[in-house]
Amino acid sequence: MDETALRRLLEAVQKGAVTTDDAVDRLRHMPFADLGFARVDHHRALRQRMAEAVYGPGKTPEQCAAIVSELLAAPGDTPVLLTRADDHQVATALAANPDGHRVGTGLSTVYWRPAAPRSERVVVATAGTADLPVADECAATLAAHGLDPVRLTDVGVAGVHRLLASAEVLTDADAVVVVAGMEGALASLVGGITAAPVVAVPTSVGYGASLGGITALLGMLASCASGITVVGIDNGFGAACAVLRMLR
Repeated sequence: MDETALRRLLEAVQKGAVTTDDAVDRLRHMPFADLGFARVDHHRALRQRMAEAVYGPGKTPEQCAAIVSELLAAPGDTPVLLTRADDHQVATALAANPDGHRVGTGLSTVYWRPAAPRSERVVVATAGTADLPVADECAATLAAHGLDPVRLTDVGVAGVHRLLASAEVLTDADAVVVVAGMEGALASLVGGITAAPVVAVPTSVGYGASLGGITALLGMLASCASGITVVGIDNGFGAACAVLRMLR
């Protein structure tokens, strides 16, 4: 239940359209619903004004579908996400809840009940094509919340002219997410171009001493471009959530 749904319920009680007993019954399951294998948080939207996300790995397809169904059945219009879901999990969740939007292949993000469109300009820039799965997760989370991110793909520092050709896009942005592996240098470069908040996502992509994304993570944390926010390795979802908090 989100704030809008709660206000509607209270107004309906005030007008006599809903009895007090009916309102109490609806509110009884407001904090969470116990499905046995999961306690589904119905209170998150009211606390944080952000969607609840179902993390796919470790769950059966049936569990994913059941949690998504429970979230969608609750009053309100808050988006619902299923993240890092494999093909079987996606198929089962969509069979039970057909109106979802899938983004990405392999491990994908699916979202239902997207929020109304918002006007803020968010850019999601990737250093290389190999970073796209993480960028897709970020873009899907933003789209679920009503944002239509601008995608800059394959603009890494090994060919810096590719990024500079889009410098105006960066300077006009309200927020920028930089997704990069290897040494993670793209975040510093973008942070030196735009005044917008920059959220850097290190990825596990890279040769030799990239150490599964640790090199990019440390490089971003040590950036000489001041004020960059850094999330965990491959955490496109977390980067989108950071942007949503900033834009609020």
